[in-house]
Amino acid sequence: MLRSLKIKNYALIDEVSIEFDQGLTIITGETGAGKSILIGALGLLTGNRADTSVLRDKESKCVVEGIFNISKYNLKKIFDQNDLDYDEVTIIRREISPNGRSRAFINDTPVNVSTLKEIAERLIDIHSQHDTLLLNQPTYQLDVIDAFAGNGKLRDEYSTQYYKYSKIRKQLEELKEKAAKEKADYDYLQYQFDQLEQANLKEGEQEELEAEQQQLSHTEEIKNALGEINMILTDEENGVTEQIRMARKAAEQITEYFPKAQELYNRLDSVFIELQDLAGENEVLFNDLEFDPERLEIINDRLDKIYELQHKFNVTSVKELLELKDEFEQKLLQITSYDEEIAKLEQQTLEEKQKLDKLAGELSQSRQKVKALFEQSIEGLLKQLGMPNTTFFVDIEQTDLTETGQDKIVFYFSANKKVEAQPIAKVASGGELSRLMLAIKYIVSRSKVLPTIIFDEIDTGISGEIAAKVGQMIKQLSKNLQVIDITHLPQIAAKADTHILVYKEDREDGTISGLRKLNAEERVEEIAKMLSGESITSAALEHARQLIGS
Repeated sequence: MLRSLKIKNYALIDEVSIEFDQGLTIITGETGAGKSILIGALGLLTGNRADTSVLRDKESKCVVEGIFNISKYNLKKIFDQNDLDYDEVTIIRREISPNGRSRAFINDTPVNVSTLKEIAERLIDIHSQHDTLLLNQPTYQLDVIDAFAGNGKLRDEYSTQYYKYSKIRKQLEELKEKAAKEKADYDYLQYQFDQLEQANLKEGEQEELEAEQQQLSHTEEIKNALGEINMILTDEENGVTEQIRMARKAAEQITEYFPKAQELYNRLDSVFIELQDLAGENEVLFNDLEFDPERLEIINDRLDKIYELQHKFNVTSVKELLELKDEFEQKLLQITSYDEEIAKLEQQTLEEKQKLDKLAGELSQSRQKVKALFEQSIEGLLKQLGMPNTTFFVDIEQTDLTETGQDKIVFYFSANKKVEAQPIAKVASGGELSRLMLAIKYIVSRSKVLPTIIFDEIDTGISGEIAAKVGQMIKQLSKNLQVIDITHLPQIAAKADTHILVYKEDREDGTISGLRKLNAEERVEEIAKMLSGESITSAALEHARQLIGS
């Protein structure tokens, strides 16, 4: 409920602060005193558009602040979703600066307008003749039936399941789309994989083949070099080995009388042995080396294949080709597994759809179950409100599954005898819609916790006995929730638990609007004034007391 409201620098209001109580609060005042200004200020708290035209003092900012007790509204989840501190006593503030900038706060945390609307619309329901347009919307009509049927928990279950079903169905559609796209590339991927698979590549083979190619391509040069080495090492007269042998022999001959020569001998002997081994190995290499044109052709062909694949796939090594082959293989496996994944998701989608259908069916049954009682209740209330020839019924049509179920609900209405009922958007006048909306909210308020309802002169166009019945209905409505009613009818004003007067005051700096609570005697005078005008008569005072006491 709304506990208090502060308004600063808004239109004719300089600065006011007013506290609100439970039950029915009536707001009255002469035409032009500022009752509509109060509604405009409250509208800022619900996210209505703001601009600098509302600033009384163009050099100062406008501030509208409402303090609410939200303990009954189950809003903690919404606060958590928007990363806001939850407090059972919540402060909503809207500021408009002279440069036109608008800022919104919830418990002193800055929020955007959409977040403000999301929360504020659960706290304040401002209803004027213009707001009856809401009644024309099928979604609102469906919400009304669900509220009357007490479908809140079932709607939440359905909504959760609808989100779950929609999510998995979207995954299935995306997977099918992806599968179709990649299956179109399957043959090309298979062709690329087959090329690499058939090449039977091995990591490191390119380097080995290139080395062998180099050797086979230079066999003659290699053999000539090995032959020359052999001659240098083993020539009987001038070969290095023979020269070392002779040097070793000379050293041996002098060791007997020149001991130091022994070291020379040992070292020459070691060199001689090494040269013999070297010559032997060189001879083996020479004898084993043969030019093999067939092998060279095989190597050239293999390398050409490798180079061709590297060029085609824009890589520089066999290792990269092997990595590509593995990648193609994984893609092919993925594509071939799509059918299995799709089948699995299709089964899951079917199961979730069955759960959703079940909940949708329960919602439909619940709506159908209360349909007749709702129609009778509305017609009964409208007859009490001076519409004796009212015809009202609810049409429920089956549709595809939506976020609210499988039902499309349309309210049909006729206020006149022998006139066929049509959708209310086509036939109801503003005054008729106002009374219809009052009847709906009267009924729904007994089925669910509604936010604070603010009626802005919805009693326009009625008087006398009907006005008294409207007042009685609004009074009854206020037993279940906080109602604030701006009215010009004394029959309704007399039902107040709290009476607030909006007044104008002329000051040196201009005319301002103010608000103040009336005491018991002031209430009598205000209602008497509404009955007789500025000149209050004793009869009017007595009539006012009777109205208040009734």
